[in-house]
Amino acid sequence: MTTSTEKTYFDLHITGFGYLNRIREVKPKKGSPFLACDIAALNGPSDDVSYVRFDTRVSGNEAQHLVRRCEDAVKAEKKVLIGFRLGDLWADVFTYTKGKRVGEQGVSFKARLLFISWIKVDGELVYKAEPKPTDSDERESDVSAPSEAPAPQEAPAQASPAPAAEAPVEAPELAAAESF
Repeated sequence: MTTSTEKTYFDLHITGFGYLNRIREVKPKKGSPFLACDIAALNGPSDDVSYVRFDTRVSGNEAQHLVRRCEDAVKAEKKVLIGFRLGDLWADVFTYTKGKRVGEQGVSFKARLLFISWIKVDGELVYKAEPKPTDSDERESDVSAPSEAPAPQEAPAQASPAPAAEAPVEAPELAAAESF
């Protein structure tokens, strides 16, 4: 009888789409610097959308490359909408130090941004990931780019989602566009 000492894991992934915000390099006191961003994910019925804010650490070279390519568009306050997959979700409890909620407790959802399936800037499709056939394709469902995304109406605490998306612009699917 043989026993395996190899660890196995159960993955919990979140898929959706949302507005990319606050792209930044985080330099912790201990540890290596890393790329981070916020995602204001759309949730609920399309005629009454709510937003869930995720503070993410960008993981993997491909995701980091794509987020860095979006940095100028986000700084220019363009509407950058992405299809994403998150992993390793956890909640961080904190105390507000400024604003009208000073002293109150708050909760921030943190996760790792693992994959970006598509990117739209101001309604124009500028990136779409190449499908990669794997064994898990049957288990995972892809998030397809919406033709129209509702505008953020009220930002969650500490979030600054992009303004309303315009009417959809039909664009050819670009496998790996190098510039926007």
